[in-house]
Formats: sequence, structure tokens, C-alpha cells
Amino acid sequence: MTPPGSVPRRRARWREWLVAIVGLTLIWSLFWGGFSWLNTVGGVLVAVAVLVFYPLPPVTFAGRVRPLPVLVFVLRFLAELVVASVRLGAVALRPGPPPHSAIIAVRLRVPTDLNLTLVAEALSLVPGTLIVDVDRPGGTLFVHVFDVRGREDAARSREHVHELEVRLVRAVGSPAELAAVQTDSDGRKVEP
Repeated sequence: MTPPGSVPRRRARWREWLVAIVGLTLIWSLFWGGFSWLNTVGGVLVAVAVLVFYPLPPVTFAGRVRPLPVLVFVLRFLAELVVASVRLGAVALRPGPPPHSAIIAVRLRVPTDLNLTLVAEALSLVPGTLIVDVDRPGGTLFVHVFDVRGREDAARSREHVHELEVRLVRAVGSPAELAAVQTDSDGRKVEP
């Protein structure tokens, strides 16, 4: 007799595999520059081989997609890209000594694998910041930050990472994750 939760779990696992196979096949076809039967079959075979030989841990998504916060996140992210690019260009053209940089440790309030990944990816896409290490058990990102002149700049950069995390969790987080980002380390409610 099978355990009661095994059939839904197996179905969910197959659904995850199907999504991964479709995504990897799409990427494979884009790499080859077109869609044909041969590309599609080859992509499916490569995708299955990748999933069999390099299995990934399951990524759970307990949240929900909220369209308005997603739009806010995307618009703010695009604005940050422009501002960071202009700032980086200005620093590069500024005469004088080279700018200082720093590596700061930022402990996220929602230390799930998915949240760590989303925040790390968003930060790495912004010019002037780069993830150099991740402490999964501790839920900490180590971020290389460009043009840091002192402790105030480092604290401001750390606060920027927390604001990014809040926007991401508002866009795709669960109610429990929303509650976690809306309280500080002492359990007091933080204003949005």
C-alpha cells in the first residue's frame, strides 16, 4: 500500500519535470536559432539527460503572484538599472583615485532557497553590485558593492538589499513571508 501523500507528490514532481523539460527545450531551440522537429527532439533529449544526471533539489513556491506588486518591482528594478548605470559611468569618468569597494554580508529575513536566488539574481543584474558568496544555512548574501566610501554607504547598501527583498516578497511571497519582511529583528512591525 502506498502512503497517502505519495501520489500527489509524484504528480507534483512530474509537473516540475515537465515545466523544466519545456523550458530547457525552449532554451535549446533558441541556442540553435530556430524551431524544427530535430531541434525539438534534441532539446527534449538533452533536457531529460540534464534532469537525470544533474538532479536539482526541489524548489518550493508557497507564495502567490500579485500583479500590482510585480509591476512595482519591475518598474523600480528598471529605474535602478538606469540610475546604477549612470552612477557607474560617472564614477568611471570621475578624475582622482580609484573608487573603493566593499563586500557586505546581508542576512535576509526570508532565508528560503527561492528568495535567496531571486534576490541574488536581481542584485547581480544591477551594475555596481555582485553576489560573491551565499550562506544557504544562514540565509546570508555576501554582496560586492562598488564605490563605498564609509560605513554609511555600506549600511545604505545593506538597506537597499532589504528593500529589494521586501519588494520581491510582496510580489511573489506567501502570507508568512510577507509577515516576516514586515517585522524587524525584534519582532516590531516595520512601515512599508
